Amino acid sequence: MKIIQHILFSVALVLTGANFALAGDTLDRVKEAGVLKVATDADWAPQSFLNDDNEMDGFDVDVAKEIAKRMGIEIEFVTPDWTVITSGNWAGRWDISVGSMTPTAERAQVLEFPGIYYYTPASFAVHNDSSAQSKVDLNGKKIGACTACTYEFYLQHDLNIDAEGAPPFSYDVTPGEIVSMEDPAILFDNLRLGDGVRLDGMIDSLPAIRSAIENGAPIRVLGTPAFYEPLAIAIDRGDKEFHHALKDIVQLMHRDGTLSRLSEKWYGIDYSKSSN
Repeated sequence: MKIIQHILFSVALVLTGANFALAGDTLDRVKEAGVLKVATDADWAPQSFLNDDNEMDGFDVDVAKEIAKRMGIEIEFVTPDWTVITSGNWAGRWDISVGSMTPTAERAQVLEFPGIYYYTPASFAVHNDSSAQSKVDLNGKKIGACTACTYEFYLQHDLNIDAEGAPPFSYDVTPGEIVSMEDPAILFDNLRLGDGVRLDGMIDSLPAIRSAIENGAPIRVLGTPAFYEPLAIAIDRGDKEFHHALKDIVQLMHRDGTLSRLSEKWYGIDYSKSSN
Protein backbone atom coordinates (compact mmCIF):
# COMPACT_ATOMS: atom_id res chain seq x y z
CA MET A 1 0.00 0.00 0.00
CA LYS A 2 2.78 2.44 0.86
CA ILE A 3 4.46 1.72 -2.49
CA ILE A 4 1.23 2.57 -4.29
CA GLN A 5 0.87 5.77 -2.27
CA HIS A 6 4.39 6.87 -3.18
CA ILE A 7 3.68 6.17 -6.86
CA LEU A 8 0.51 8.23 -6.69
CA PHE A 9 2.39 11.05 -5.03
CA SER A 10 5.03 11.02 -7.76
CA VAL A 11 2.33 11.08 -10.42
CA ALA A 12 0.71 14.02 -8.65
CA LEU A 13 3.95 15.96 -8.85
CA VAL A 14 4.23 15.26 -12.57
CA LEU A 15 0.63 16.31 -13.10
CA THR A 16 0.86 19.54 -11.13
CA GLY A 17 -0.18 21.42 -14.25
CA ALA A 18 -3.24 19.22 -14.56
CA ASN A 19 -4.11 20.09 -10.98
CA PHE A 20 -4.14 23.79 -11.79
CA ALA A 21 -6.38 23.01 -14.76
CA LEU A 22 -8.85 21.62 -12.21
CA ALA A 23 -8.50 24.68 -10.01
CA GLY A 24 -11.52 26.91 -10.17
CA ASP A 25 -14.00 24.22 -11.22
CA THR A 26 -13.85 21.87 -8.22
CA LEU A 27 -17.30 22.88 -6.98
CA ASP A 28 -18.83 22.30 -10.43
CA ARG A 29 -17.03 18.96 -10.77
CA VAL A 30 -18.22 17.79 -7.34
CA LYS A 31 -21.81 18.79 -8.00
CA GLU A 32 -21.80 17.16 -11.42
CA ALA A 33 -20.40 13.92 -10.00
CA GLY A 34 -22.82 14.07 -7.09
CA VAL A 35 -20.09 12.77 -4.78
CA LEU A 36 -17.75 14.50 -2.33
CA LYS A 37 -14.46 12.59 -2.07
CA VAL A 38 -13.06 13.02 1.43
CA ALA A 39 -9.50 12.21 2.50
CA THR A 40 -9.15 11.10 6.11
CA ASP A 41 -7.52 8.44 8.32
CA ALA A 42 -8.87 4.90 8.75
CA ASP A 43 -7.08 4.23 12.06
CA TRP A 44 -7.32 7.27 14.32
CA ALA A 45 -10.18 6.78 16.75
CA PRO A 46 -12.25 8.56 17.80
CA GLN A 47 -11.65 11.02 14.96
CA SER A 48 -11.86 8.49 12.11
CA PHE A 49 -11.71 4.70 12.02
CA LEU A 50 -13.24 1.55 10.58
CA ASN A 51 -15.98 0.31 12.89
CA ASP A 52 -17.10 -3.28 13.50
CA ASP A 53 -19.20 -3.13 10.33
CA ASN A 54 -16.08 -2.17 8.35
CA GLU A 55 -17.51 1.30 7.75
CA MET A 56 -15.83 4.65 8.34
CA ASP A 57 -16.89 6.18 11.64
CA GLY A 58 -15.83 8.87 14.09
CA PHE A 59 -16.01 12.59 14.74
CA ASP A 60 -14.23 13.68 11.54
CA VAL A 61 -16.31 11.20 9.55
CA ASP A 62 -19.57 12.58 10.95
CA VAL A 63 -18.43 16.14 10.19
CA ALA A 64 -17.62 15.14 6.61
CA LYS A 65 -20.97 13.38 6.20
CA GLU A 66 -22.78 16.48 7.40
CA ILE A 67 -20.88 18.68 4.93
CA ALA A 68 -21.84 16.38 2.05
CA LYS A 69 -25.45 16.27 3.25
CA ARG A 70 -25.68 20.04 3.24
CA MET A 71 -24.22 20.12 -0.27
CA GLY A 72 -26.94 17.67 -1.33
CA ILE A 73 -24.51 15.01 -2.57
CA GLU A 74 -23.17 11.58 -1.60
CA ILE A 75 -19.85 10.97 0.14
CA GLU A 76 -16.87 8.73 -0.55
CA PHE A 77 -13.90 8.27 1.78
CA VAL A 78 -10.29 7.71 0.72
CA THR A 79 -7.34 7.18 3.04
CA PRO A 80 -4.09 8.42 1.47
CA ASP A 81 -0.94 8.89 3.51
CA TRP A 82 -0.97 12.02 5.69
CA THR A 83 2.14 13.44 4.03
CA VAL A 84 0.46 13.14 0.62
CA ILE A 85 -2.57 15.05 1.89
CA THR A 86 -0.55 17.86 3.45
CA SER A 87 1.64 18.19 0.33
CA GLY A 88 -1.27 19.58 -1.69
CA ASN A 89 -1.49 19.33 -5.50
CA TRP A 90 -4.13 16.61 -5.23
CA ALA A 91 -4.89 16.57 -8.96
CA GLY A 92 -8.55 15.87 -8.29
CA ARG A 93 -7.96 12.52 -6.56
CA TRP A 94 -10.07 13.79 -3.64
CA ASP A 95 -11.88 17.04 -3.00
CA ILE A 96 -11.45 17.80 0.69
CA SER A 97 -9.55 16.67 3.76
CA VAL A 98 -11.53 16.32 6.97
CA GLY A 99 -8.74 15.01 9.15
CA SER A 100 -8.17 17.37 12.09
CA MET A 101 -5.47 19.35 10.30
CA THR A 102 -3.76 22.30 11.98
CA PRO A 103 -3.87 25.17 9.45
CA THR A 104 -0.30 26.43 9.67
CA ALA A 105 1.21 29.12 7.47
CA GLU A 106 3.53 26.53 5.91
CA ARG A 107 0.62 24.31 4.87
CA ALA A 108 -1.27 27.35 3.61
CA GLN A 109 1.32 27.65 0.85
CA VAL A 110 -0.19 24.56 -0.84
CA LEU A 111 -3.63 24.23 0.75
CA GLU A 112 -6.60 26.37 1.73
CA PHE A 113 -8.51 26.12 5.02
CA PRO A 114 -12.16 27.11 4.58
CA GLY A 115 -13.11 26.56 8.20
CA ILE A 116 -11.89 25.65 11.68
CA TYR A 117 -14.38 23.15 13.06
CA TYR A 118 -12.95 22.39 16.50
CA TYR A 119 -10.09 23.00 18.91
CA THR A 120 -7.97 20.43 20.71
CA PRO A 121 -7.14 21.51 24.27
CA ALA A 122 -3.67 20.71 25.58
CA SER A 123 -3.71 20.04 29.32
CA PHE A 124 -1.48 18.98 32.18
CA ALA A 125 -2.02 15.78 34.14
CA VAL A 126 -0.62 14.65 37.47
CA HIS A 127 -0.89 11.50 39.58
CA ASN A 128 -3.82 11.38 41.97
CA ASP A 129 -1.37 11.54 44.89
CA SER A 130 0.17 14.81 43.67
CA SER A 131 -0.20 17.85 45.91
CA ALA A 132 -0.31 20.15 42.86
CA GLN A 133 -3.51 22.19 42.70
CA SER A 134 -2.77 24.43 39.71
CA LYS A 135 -0.47 24.54 36.70
CA VAL A 136 2.01 26.86 38.42
CA ASP A 137 2.63 24.16 41.02
CA LEU A 138 4.53 22.29 38.27
CA ASN A 139 7.14 25.02 37.90
CA GLY A 140 10.59 23.54 38.38
CA LYS A 141 9.22 19.98 38.22
CA LYS A 142 9.93 17.02 35.91
CA ILE A 143 7.33 17.19 33.15
CA GLY A 144 6.77 14.71 30.32
CA ALA A 145 5.77 15.42 26.71
CA CYS A 146 5.91 13.76 23.31
CA THR A 147 9.09 14.36 21.34
CA ALA A 148 9.09 17.24 18.79
CA CYS A 149 5.38 17.95 19.20
CA THR A 150 3.43 21.05 20.17
CA TYR A 151 3.39 19.93 23.82
CA GLU A 152 7.17 19.73 24.02
CA PHE A 153 7.47 23.08 22.23
CA TYR A 154 5.14 24.57 24.84
CA LEU A 155 7.34 23.32 27.70
CA GLN A 156 10.37 24.76 25.87
CA HIS A 157 8.53 28.09 25.54
CA ASP A 158 9.00 27.79 21.78
CA LEU A 159 5.50 27.05 20.53
CA ASN A 160 4.38 28.92 17.41
CA ILE A 161 0.82 28.19 16.35
CA ASP A 162 0.61 30.47 13.33
CA ALA A 163 -2.83 29.38 12.18
CA GLU A 164 -5.50 31.97 11.59
CA GLY A 165 -7.98 31.85 14.46
CA ALA A 166 -5.58 30.29 16.95
CA PRO A 167 -6.48 31.48 20.46
CA PRO A 168 -3.69 33.29 22.34
CA PHE A 169 -1.95 31.48 25.19
CA SER A 170 0.68 32.08 27.85
CA TYR A 171 3.49 29.95 29.21
CA ASP A 172 2.21 29.16 32.69
CA VAL A 173 4.70 26.39 33.45
CA THR A 174 8.51 26.44 33.40
CA PRO A 175 9.71 22.86 33.95
CA GLY A 176 12.86 22.03 35.84
CA GLU A 177 13.33 19.08 33.49
CA ILE A 178 11.54 18.01 30.32
CA VAL A 179 11.21 14.26 29.75
CA SER A 180 10.51 13.64 26.04
CA MET A 181 9.19 10.36 24.66
CA GLU A 182 8.39 9.32 21.09
CA ASP A 183 5.40 7.32 22.36
CA PRO A 184 3.04 9.30 24.64
CA ALA A 185 1.72 6.00 26.02
CA ILE A 186 5.03 5.55 27.85
CA LEU A 187 4.53 8.92 29.52
CA PHE A 188 1.15 7.79 30.81
CA ASP A 189 2.72 4.54 32.04
CA ASN A 190 5.42 6.49 33.88
CA LEU A 191 2.90 8.81 35.50
CA ARG A 192 0.86 5.80 36.64
CA LEU A 193 3.79 4.67 38.82
CA GLY A 194 3.18 7.43 41.33
CA ASP A 195 3.80 11.08 42.05
CA GLY A 196 7.43 11.94 41.39
CA VAL A 197 8.51 8.35 40.77
CA ARG A 198 9.47 9.14 37.18
CA LEU A 199 7.37 12.20 36.44
CA ASP A 200 5.76 15.00 38.42
CA GLY A 201 3.34 15.65 35.58
CA MET A 202 2.84 15.54 31.83
CA ILE A 203 1.15 17.51 29.07
CA ASP A 204 -0.95 15.98 26.29
CA SER A 205 -4.29 16.43 24.58
CA LEU A 206 -7.21 16.62 26.98
CA PRO A 207 -9.12 13.87 25.11
CA ALA A 208 -6.12 11.53 25.50
CA ILE A 209 -5.84 12.30 29.21
CA ARG A 210 -9.54 11.75 29.77
CA SER A 211 -9.38 8.49 27.82
CA ALA A 212 -6.54 7.28 30.08
CA ILE A 213 -8.57 8.18 33.16
CA GLU A 214 -11.61 6.32 31.81
CA ASN A 215 -9.37 3.29 31.31
CA GLY A 216 -8.29 3.29 34.94
CA ALA A 217 -5.17 5.46 35.05
CA PRO A 218 -4.75 6.93 38.58
CA ILE A 219 -4.22 10.45 37.23
CA ARG A 220 -6.20 13.69 37.08
CA VAL A 221 -6.35 16.80 34.92
CA LEU A 222 -4.59 19.77 36.45
CA GLY A 223 -6.12 23.20 35.95
CA THR A 224 -7.41 24.70 32.74
CA PRO A 225 -5.98 23.86 29.29
CA ALA A 226 -2.53 25.26 28.49
CA PHE A 227 -3.51 26.14 24.92
CA TYR A 228 -5.98 25.28 22.18
CA GLU A 229 -4.94 24.01 18.77
CA PRO A 230 -7.35 24.94 15.96
CA LEU A 231 -8.19 22.14 13.51
CA ALA A 232 -9.65 22.77 10.06
CA ILE A 233 -10.96 21.21 6.89
CA ALA A 234 -8.56 21.59 3.97
CA ILE A 235 -8.86 21.84 0.20
CA ASP A 236 -6.47 22.26 -2.69
CA ARG A 237 -5.74 25.83 -3.71
CA GLY A 238 -7.51 27.62 -6.52
CA ASP A 239 -11.31 27.41 -6.27
CA LYS A 240 -12.79 30.44 -4.51
CA GLU A 241 -16.38 29.27 -5.00
CA PHE A 242 -15.64 25.88 -3.41
CA HIS A 243 -13.77 27.61 -0.57
CA HIS A 244 -16.63 30.00 0.20
CA ALA A 245 -19.29 27.29 -0.07
CA LEU A 246 -17.46 25.15 2.50
CA LYS A 247 -16.74 28.16 4.71
CA ASP A 248 -20.45 29.00 4.82
CA ILE A 249 -21.33 25.39 5.67
CA VAL A 250 -18.81 25.19 8.55
CA GLN A 251 -19.96 28.54 9.94
CA LEU A 252 -23.58 27.39 9.85
CA MET A 253 -22.63 24.12 11.56
CA HIS A 254 -21.10 26.22 14.34
CA ARG A 255 -24.13 28.51 14.60
CA ASP A 256 -26.80 25.81 14.61
CA GLY A 257 -24.98 23.67 17.18
CA THR A 258 -24.19 20.73 14.89
CA LEU A 259 -20.47 20.78 15.68
CA SER A 260 -21.20 21.09 19.39
CA ARG A 261 -23.51 18.08 19.20
CA LEU A 262 -21.02 15.93 17.28
CA SER A 263 -18.21 16.86 19.65
CA GLU A 264 -20.37 15.94 22.64
CA LYS A 265 -21.20 12.64 20.95
CA TRP A 266 -17.58 11.59 20.39
CA TYR A 267 -15.68 13.39 23.17
CA GLY A 268 -18.26 14.03 25.85
CA ILE A 269 -17.45 17.73 25.74
CA ASP A 270 -17.89 20.61 23.31
CA TYR A 271 -14.53 21.16 21.58
CA SER A 272 -16.09 23.23 18.80
CA LYS A 273 -15.33 26.36 20.83
CA SER A 274 -11.91 27.68 21.80
CA SER A 275 -12.71 27.54 25.51
CA ASN A 276 -14.37 24.86 27.65
